[in-house]
Parts: sequence; C-alpha cells; structure tokens
Amino acid sequence: MAVIRVRDAARLLGVSDDTVRRWIAAGSLTASGGEGEVTTVDGAELAALARERASAPPDTDGVLRSARNRFAGLVTAVTVDGVMAQVTMQCGPFEVTSLMSADAARELQLAPGSVATAVVKATTVIVETKRDGL
Repeated sequence: MAVIRVRDAARLLGVSDDTVRRWIAAGSLTASGGEGEVTTVDGAELAALARERASAPPDTDGVLRSARNRFAGLVTAVTVDGVMAQVTMQCGPFEVTSLMSADAARELQLAPGSVATAVVKATTVIVETKRDGL
C-alpha cells in the first residue's frame, strides 16, 4: 500500500494542503498518522478520488501555452494481459494511458496509488496561442 503525505497529495492533485485536510475532515479521504506523526493518505484511495474529481477546466483563461511533456500523477489502473500492460494515470485533470511490457510494469512496481511521472515523446506537438483581437 502506497502512502502519500498530505502536502504531496495536494501537489499531485493541484490543490492546497488545506483542501486535502478538508477532504479528510469530511470523510472523502482516510488519514493515517497520530499526534506528532506526519499525516498521510492511502495512495489507492487518493487515486480513486483524483479520478472521481477530474475534469478539464474550460479553456477561457486567455493563457498562451505549449503543452509540456512530463506529467506527474497517480496510477489509477494497471491491467496486465500476457506480455503487455496498460497503465492509466490521473495527472491533474488529465488521464494518461501507457502501454508497456508486463515486465516493465512489474519492475516499476506500478499499482493503483503509486506516484509516477508520464514522459511523452511524440512526433506531433501541438502549440496553441491566442488569436489577435480575442
């Protein structure tokens, strides 16, 4: 079972530490750690909450951007079928799926709740910019 510190959980989900603590207080997440210990949450439970709460924000902020190719997040599902594995991650509001060898998934010890980074290398890169006058 992967355990994740409150501050790291907040960073992975793009929220404040206080928000994670409110989720704990409301019963949306179960915390571990007694008085004087670092408060942690179960990685698999955090992954389930991340998937449940994920939604892409509307693109109305007028920000100029080019997509980045490294996405830190939580593994939400691992399906192993013979020699291949499908690994799904929740990276903020984005879901990223990777196909890899089953050996690689086992070697990386990937399981729901694991913290990982998806690194994307593609032959097509989309660049967005705001149109003049908008």
